[in-house]
Amino acid sequence: MRSLRDAGEEKRCVLDLGPTSSANIAFITDLGMRVFNEDVLRASQDPSYITKQEDGSLLTDPSKFFAENLDYPASHFDAILCWDVADYLPESLVKPLIERLQTMLKPKGNLLAFFHSKDAGPDSPHCRYHIVQNDTLEFEPGPEFRLQRVFNNRHIENLFKDFSSRKFFLGRDNIREVLMVR
Repeated sequence: MRSLRDAGEEKRCVLDLGPTSSANIAFITDLGMRVFNEDVLRASQDPSYITKQEDGSLLTDPSKFFAENLDYPASHFDAILCWDVADYLPESLVKPLIERLQTMLKPKGNLLAFFHSKDAGPDSPHCRYHIVQNDTLEFEPGPEFRLQRVFNNRHIENLFKDFSSRKFFLGRDNIREVLMVR
């Protein structure tokens, strides 16, 4: 493996939004990069972020959530591994999360996200992703999170409309891989 760091350049930084994975940490640090980890799905389940609306419904409050999570400076990361977070995150956090991630990415930074390509029902398993090699991921059933939605390509394009490019790849197991460039 070669380092992505040029001589005299600061170490590149990667943000992993999934549960901590020793395989991911080892892979990224072996490339000479710094890795940061935030399990936003687990954090979003904290009852302190849920507020009762006037109609009696419950809503995860984005202001409360982002006051305590993903507190990084603008243009801090070279890459973000978003995995399939958007499919499982409470609806009220999805758009603010993507906006926050865009500001945290450096210009020309990359964001990798996975999206379910068909609704396998609310019991579609959430997976924990482990980078094994340059071209290989392993995934294992992760914590119990309920699939909230399935985004179609148009929804994904709109969600990431402020990114300079979006490339879609059809993956295995009804998953679309989308690579965005800020």
